[in-house]
Amino acid sequence: MTVEGGLDEPEELEPAQGSLDLASPEDVWTAADWEREAAAVLRKARRLGEEDADQLVWSKLTKTTLDGIGIKPLGTPEDLAGLETSGRPTRQGDWDIRAYADGRQAKLANEEALVDLDGGVTSLWLRVDADTDLDTLLDRVLLDLAPVVFDGADPATTAGYLKDRELHPETNLGVPAADATGDVARAAQKLEVRGFVVDATTVHDRGASDAQELGWSMAAGAAYLRTLADAGLSVDEAASLVEFRYAATDEQFPTIAKLRAARRLWARVLELSKASESTMRLHAVTSRPMMSKYDPWVNMLRTTVAAFAAGAGGADSVTVLPFDSPLGRPDAFGRRIARNTSHLLIDESHVAQVADPAGGAYAVEKLTDDLARAAWDVFGRLDDGEDLDAEIAATVAKREAEIAKRKRPITGLTEFPNLDEVLPERAPTDEWDDVRRYGASFEALRDEPAETPVFLATLGTVAQHTARATFATNLLAAGGIRAAAGEHDGERVVCLVGTDAAYDESGAETAAELRSNGAEWVIVAGKPRDWADDSCAMGVDALDFLNRTREKLA
Repeated sequence: MTVEGGLDEPEELEPAQGSLDLASPEDVWTAADWEREAAAVLRKARRLGEEDADQLVWSKLTKTTLDGIGIKPLGTPEDLAGLETSGRPTRQGDWDIRAYADGRQAKLANEEALVDLDGGVTSLWLRVDADTDLDTLLDRVLLDLAPVVFDGADPATTAGYLKDRELHPETNLGVPAADATGDVARAAQKLEVRGFVVDATTVHDRGASDAQELGWSMAAGAAYLRTLADAGLSVDEAASLVEFRYAATDEQFPTIAKLRAARRLWARVLELSKASESTMRLHAVTSRPMMSKYDPWVNMLRTTVAAFAAGAGGADSVTVLPFDSPLGRPDAFGRRIARNTSHLLIDESHVAQVADPAGGAYAVEKLTDDLARAAWDVFGRLDDGEDLDAEIAATVAKREAEIAKRKRPITGLTEFPNLDEVLPERAPTDEWDDVRRYGASFEALRDEPAETPVFLATLGTVAQHTARATFATNLLAAGGIRAAAGEHDGERVVCLVGTDAAYDESGAETAAELRSNGAEWVIVAGKPRDWADDSCAMGVDALDFLNRTREKLA
């Protein structure tokens, strides 16, 4: 796959008068130097042996995405060899700060929208239905200044409401691209607004990978072009009426690469469709599945990283979902933090001042190209009539396995859980009924905490058992299980924590003593022992272990 338009060569600048050299002549480092220093760190962490070659740091530190794409720890000029795609984002300057609100409660949503607009939001994304009172919902909203993107609206009703009003050109009737018709397209043209959305977050919410999300969106976009072409519109007319929506996650570089790849892919689709232009309107939304119901404050960090990646990746509009969204309808504080996240990134961090700030970085260019090619393969299969359900199911299973083993940690849920936290109360909503959060399996355990604790039997001094005691306590808490210390009082499930030397010396004796005092299930924190019924250590399938332990507690 080849996309027209390459990267411009940077202009050669004359050094400023009085400028300083950035490095001394002897301050020259090679890849071998980096390998040596990185290998030393890995040896200290026991991830490399003393006899292992330094070059193994590349394989040890390379992360593999769910699409099987390797992300090296360090970009090198060689990464640019063999790239098949090129292009750069078209957005320059500040991105549009778009707030989301459930407009089915029109009066409440109107109040939320007006506060958001007064707080600096520049557009609205509103969910509506057939019964939504648009007069109430949009009361005092200046439609010529603040574009509104509708979600779930009847296009005829919406077009009738907007008729004879002065509208911002980025207003969108919000019809799913799969439901596109010539009548809706002509209605949008008459209003001089957009009419359609390719919403790839629908497959992201089901668990799709980045390449699957991109490939699905290209298939949906191509089908949309065919539909409107059959209805008598030109490719350029059809392309001008649609907006693409993608999820932005807290995986910073994959999100940047995904949005950059989306523009390259759509440019290629339009090129093959004989379009005269290759512009793309791109809306990024912070991922719903990545957010957690427990310790929801961590969602602020997740959405900040996601919003940064969306802006750096070239999104035209960015929606930051409030941190308390998984709990119900967000309150005023959650909405304020959400909109101010973009303001801080734009106005204080100046992220938007540079167009395509990640462009030219070896690792990002390589990742963008790899992701674009993987997505093009998915697009090809879908365009040939294949179904994506089985591939998404495989991705979900792979992600679930990595989360279960805590290779994909979820702070506040699988890592550092707090069983004593009091969750903020929010009004219930059905907004997230179709979203499976990545930590759903652990959340289900937390929803129904175990009624009895696991007794923590410590061996040796505090300094000797603290590390494993902390590990076991946190692991158990991730499954809604408390750990009790002190004197064993007949608890049926116990966990021994100590050093390997302590286990060798007195582990069997201690386990036998605990059993004589009523223990029925003995766990050891560390490698399995023949005198223990179960064990837990780094790399254990935490979900499986926690379910086994809860069964014994029950």
